[in-house]
Amino acid sequence: MKKLRNLAAAMLLCLPVTLFAGGTVDINTADKETLMSLRGVGESFAERIIEYREQNGGFKAVQELTNIRGIGRTLVEKNREMLTVGDSPE
Repeated sequence: MKKLRNLAAAMLLCLPVTLFAGGTVDINTADKETLMSLRGVGESFAERIIEYREQNGGFKAVQELTNIRGIGRTLVEKNREMLTVGDSPE
């Protein structure tokens, strides 16, 4: 019974990762909470991403994230498979 309970707990912990794994995040339209779901992106970075896209008319490429203070190539590469750039929100 204890093994079954541990297995159920492990499955529940993996559920959010499984649900998010198939999705993408459009950095031109994502809200703060969605941006914060990316690895290494907290509230401060999410706010900077939103501010950058508002000031610059959106992103043309994912790599533009490195133009934001504190966001480097490593953070972008960690999330590369989940990131997309759709139409800018203008």
